[in-house]
Amino acid sequence: MKSRQEPPKPPSPKRIVNVITIGDEVNGVTYIATKKISKVTVTHGKRVCQVLEGYSIIFDDEDADGLMIPHNDTLVISLIVHNTNVKRVLIDSGSSVNIILLRVVNEMQANDKVIPKARSLSGFDNSSVIAKGEVLLTTFAEGVIKDTKFLVIDADMAYNIILGRPWIHDMDVVPSTLHEVIKFPS
Repeated sequence: MKSRQEPPKPPSPKRIVNVITIGDEVNGVTYIATKKISKVTVTHGKRVCQVLEGYSIIFDDEDADGLMIPHNDTLVISLIVHNTNVKRVLIDSGSSVNIILLRVVNEMQANDKVIPKARSLSGFDNSSVIAKGEVLLTTFAEGVIKDTKFLVIDADMAYNIILGRPWIHDMDVVPSTLHEVIKFPS
């Protein structure tokens, strides 16, 4: 009989980062709207290193239990990053980079890990912000531990972290904004 290897247990966070904002409005979103909580589920089964023939991930009505559909909510989760439970983490498949706020890096006491590197980031409205640098931080999601590269910005936004395609692809997850979940291959 094969011995089954259990996924590693999540590390105990040393700190918690909630929403960090100045004033009661960020990017035109009021504080009341940013406090809105939606159901987020992360499912994970046995990880497969190679793609199996005919393999598929299916989202069904059960995944949307408790959601008021139709909705326009974003996919927002909590995630352990650098031994810190970070809330308000946006999963954004439209983002080509992973972004973390400088204030969050400072709160994690990881500012000594930031490598200064000025890089211009452009939004869909052609506005731009200059990144303060890059930082490599360990993320933990459902038994999967990965070192993730973030661009550090000093700005006000409604989310503490934006995880884009680099993280989504590296973690082998499939996000569903309709069902408000991410699924790992099983």
